[in-house]
Amino acid sequence: MAAALSLDLIRKLPKTDLHLHLDGSLRLDTILDLAKRQHVELPTFDKDALFELLYAGERCESLEDYLKAFDVTLSVMQTKEALRRTAYELAEDAHAENVRYLEVRYSPLLHMRAGMSLAEIVEAVLGGLRQAKRDFDMRYGVILCGIRSMSSEWSMRMAELCIAYKNRHVVGFDLAGAEMNNPAKLHKAAFQLILRNNINCTAHAGEAHGPESIAQAIHYCGAHRIGHGTRLREDGDLLNYVNDHRIPLEVCVSSNIQTKACTGWESHPVDFYVDYGLRVTINTDNRLITDTTVSKELWLCHKHYGWDLDRIKEVVIAGFKSAFLPYREKADILEQMNTELAAFQAPSNGKTRADHVDRDYREAACAAPLEPDREADVDDETPSERSTEITR
Repeated sequence: MAAALSLDLIRKLPKTDLHLHLDGSLRLDTILDLAKRQHVELPTFDKDALFELLYAGERCESLEDYLKAFDVTLSVMQTKEALRRTAYELAEDAHAENVRYLEVRYSPLLHMRAGMSLAEIVEAVLGGLRQAKRDFDMRYGVILCGIRSMSSEWSMRMAELCIAYKNRHVVGFDLAGAEMNNPAKLHKAAFQLILRNNINCTAHAGEAHGPESIAQAIHYCGAHRIGHGTRLREDGDLLNYVNDHRIPLEVCVSSNIQTKACTGWESHPVDFYVDYGLRVTINTDNRLITDTTVSKELWLCHKHYGWDLDRIKEVVIAGFKSAFLPYREKADILEQMNTELAAFQAPSNGKTRADHVDRDYREAACAAPLEPDREADVDDETPSERSTEITR
């Protein structure tokens, strides 16, 4: 039986958050302040009542129901100042739980109500994240989203925006939004444009629809990662294809439970996925609406599935391996993260301990990458050994 791990220990581990929506991860105080400054009428200005309104909890009936909360958050995210602030604060919140690399995703299409151009929107978000990098010494990337329920022409516009901002911290393209009756293949042209320009892509799939949605994302759209993938287990052949090709899954367990993609922790497939050997990353999805952090998600996996510290380290490393970063930069990060993770040990006699825990575990988070002379040799590696091989 795995020794009990504290949430505090898991907070100290270096980690990633690769599936993270900007418009679902605002601070409540920020929503209230921005609404007052912008003269936006909210359903309520009582903080507790607003949280109850936005938090999906157990009252949410479906993904479509879950998405209603975004009407409130988006209402205060229509200015450059609001986008810079919310992006900065999101990075600050991630830094507080030792997220070393985060990928923030959003759709610029949803921030045009007050007349901002697409370029102004992207620059505002990048500006907030740049400031966060200076203040907190952390790596970040941005993923721009097309919306399934919107015209494929708009997805093309998002793809073109990704191309324009390639190598300027826009690291990928995503297809998000209501999955049911909005097949990914309708947006195939946008994905093809992305792939022709050698840009990373992911897609929400297998959350509110079956494994055929995942197959479309991979085989029609060429997705390099799959957002959620909850229903992948329903197609064993596709599951093995995903495993054999090391296609990462961006798993967000608490969110999946709230959207009724599964009925609870016991019925969620993430434990099976990890045990079977799929490349699984653990993410928040929406920090406000789901009321979670990466640390909380990992701790809940420990609580419900008995994941020990070695298993959690394995999943953390999978996050760094799956990042939309250049190979050599990832190899450098993996070497650094393996060294840091090795200092953490399982609790003894109920007490949490980690070698050198009094040191600043965030130091050197953004050290300039050193290009390795050769790829790491891991032919004789076992799951418990340190791994810097990205393809594993």
